Amino acid sequence: MDFQLDSEQEALRDAVRGLLSKAYDTSETRREVTKQDPGWGDKTWQQLAEMGVLGLPFAEEDGGMGAGPAEVSIVAEEIGRVIAPEPFVEAVVLAGGLVAAAGTPEQRAEILGALAEGGLVPAFAHTEPASRYELAATGVTASSADGGWTLTGVKEPVLGGARADLLIVSAAVDGGTGLFLVKPDADGLTRTGYATFDGGRAAHVGFDNTPATPLGEPGADQSDVIAATVARAQIAYGHESLGAMETALRTTTEYLKTRKQFGVPLMTFQALTFRAADMYVSLELARSTVTWATLVLLDASSGSTSADEVIEAASRAKLQVSKAGRHIGQEAIQLHGGIGMTAEYSVGHYMSRLTAIDHALGDGRHHLNRLVATLDDHTVVDPLP
Repeated sequence: MDFQLDSEQEALRDAVRGLLSKAYDTSETRREVTKQDPGWGDKTWQQLAEMGVLGLPFAEEDGGMGAGPAEVSIVAEEIGRVIAPEPFVEAVVLAGGLVAAAGTPEQRAEILGALAEGGLVPAFAHTEPASRYELAATGVTASSADGGWTLTGVKEPVLGGARADLLIVSAAVDGGTGLFLVKPDADGLTRTGYATFDGGRAAHVGFDNTPATPLGEPGADQSDVIAATVARAQIAYGHESLGAMETALRTTTEYLKTRKQFGVPLMTFQALTFRAADMYVSLELARSTVTWATLVLLDASSGSTSADEVIEAASRAKLQVSKAGRHIGQEAIQLHGGIGMTAEYSVGHYMSRLTAIDHALGDGRHHLNRLVATLDDHTVVDPLP
């Protein structure tokens, strides 16, 4: 199987890398951007839109580029390399993916076209207090009366929820979980934003008989759409983590080559070299698993793989990335010594972002439990002789 990028994919990678490496040339630059609301650069976001990046996964008739999971993975990895705070996975892959999968033709054209142009930033309001990582909505309920819909309840944390130009909200309906569109100026809507530990933004979002528009068929159960789209976002987060882990490893190995102790470089000490080698092994194990999950997603796009297989592949990738991210992030800080603990140095920020990704859409323990629960579904095989 050919894992090489074609010429167009290489051009995409180089263009995104050139833009983001200039926008976030140092960790200090990123810290200055994340200090101010909304926590990412409007100029950089608009430049990504002008490059066509924000419309990559959407159909051309909806205003997108008609690209696939491979192109999305390339962008996500480049974002991870510099831990750019722009909400590509959250707004494009997750929120935009829900609109692409469940929206009517009119909704897709209006929302995805504006998203691709950089004029609209949506957010998926799904997580509820004390709900952990459940995909079913219970804390926010939808009611239909006089030909309209209203929502009541609380969502938190909603990544990017305070800045979002449009909220895509999951809510309990008869028979399952529906999806609804809520405008930022809707009656009964309250949004309280706050900074997250990795420099991002989240919000407490409350609904009090808030007017909402069904996304797609009114009152329909969209549980399958949510599960499939969340799996796509989990795989994209895996690629973002790969980019972050690769930079953390490279920064650490360069430090071991240049930092001296007792008159010799740290790489002279075999124990430290072995620890760096273990970091590389963790990175490559994660890369193999995430790449495999992306290939499963590509097969699903052609109809040769089921949605359940994609969801399982996403859980496997999320679990491996969780383990690798914690290992590489912790070792990067440890091998840097005291400097690794300072806010002025980059490796701590990479550890923070890897931890945030781990806890987004299910942490490692959650996905391990999910995979363990399916053990009885597998047939028994005879051991090899």
